[in-house]
This record gives sequence, C-alpha cells and structure tokens, in this order.
Amino acid sequence: MKYHIIITKVKTVDELKNAWTDDDYVALLNQFGLEDAGNATTPELLELLAMAISDFEPEEAAAIVLNYKLSDHLNENQIAQISHEMLLDKISEEYADISLHHQLFNINQLLYKAYNGSFPSAKATIVEFEITPNKDITKEVVLKAFDKTLANNNVIKRLFSKQLAGKEEFDEAESIVWDLTADENNSYILTTSEYWISKDEFKDAEFDANVIEFEPEDD
Repeated sequence: MKYHIIITKVKTVDELKNAWTDDDYVALLNQFGLEDAGNATTPELLELLAMAISDFEPEEAAAIVLNYKLSDHLNENQIAQISHEMLLDKISEEYADISLHHQLFNINQLLYKAYNGSFPSAKATIVEFEITPNKDITKEVVLKAFDKTLANNNVIKRLFSKQLAGKEEFDEAESIVWDLTADENNSYILTTSEYWISKDEFKDAEFDANVIEFEPEDD
C-alpha cells in the first residue's frame, strides 16, 4: 500500500498528559501512608504526594510506585532491581521488555519531579501527521511509513530493518508506539519515546511511502 504523509508537528516533552489520574494520586498517597485525601483537587493531590514521597529514600519511593503500577508484570526481585537502576539509568529506554517502557517512563518522570532531578529525566516524542489514504492505519503501518523519512541512524531502523521491510512480523510496533490517536480527517497523533524517534531524525516533512505487509510463508 502506498501512502502520502505530511508531518505537521513534532515536539519533545518530559511528561504525558493524563498519565496519572486523581484516583492514582489518592492510591499512591495511601501507599505512602497519607490517607483521607479523596476530596482534594488535582494540584492539592500533587502537593500532598510530593510531601509524602519526600519522607522516603528515592529507591524506596521507586519501589512503592513500581509495585503500585506494575506488580502484575514484575516480581518483587525485579521491582527491587529496577528501583535501584532507575537512579542510575534511563530504565524506560533500557529495560529489556519494551512493552513496559511506556509505564516506566511515566513512573520515572513522576519520581524525577518529586526528587528534583535525583532520577535521570527521560523524554517522549509526539508526532502530529496526516496520512492518505486513511485506511487500515495501525502502529505498524505508521512506523513502516516513517521509515522513509527517518535518519539512517534511527534505532528502529537499526534494530528492526527486516520488520520495516515486511520480511518479518513486526509485533514490537505495539510497544514502540505508546499511543496512536486519530484526530480529524486524515490526521493522527503518535506518542513514543525519544529513544525510538527523536525530533531531529525527520528528514522530510512531506513524502510518499510504500508499506509492505508481512505475509508468512505457507507450510
């Protein structure tokens, strides 16, 4: 399938809107030992959470937030290890299971702000674009289309060249693209890590791309 793409805006952010809800903040406050905050406004909840977190060592706080958000995916030993590594490295870019990168980013940035920079700051990339024809647009299709314009040293191109070319299945696209939202008409908004796509890696703002779907061989 051949697509025409126009990149209308690319920006780098250090937090994602709606990553945390008020219910999340209340639950975290309970985890940090501060209860009865259910009627507080969002700014008040954030202020209370910052105060509650500050009573804990960074590694302890990281373990609490990781357990709250990812206990269904990580065991106790993994949480202990990640809570230590988060203070040293951008774990949301380096953790082996890329399906957890999105949540690890949100956790990292919450802790980064709570501790005024004790944790390394990670970045996310938000791409606004138009694509035609507006048909069967998936995360995989968009990444394959973007392959035409991304710089040769882009990490997706280096790690997944066969998948981008349609020679192998590209299941990883679901984890690489954190969110793909249809806006209006033929417009979409894509969110991913700066590790996967950075703002300065786009060579062309308007281009055509031929997307090749993977077709498994018959037995």
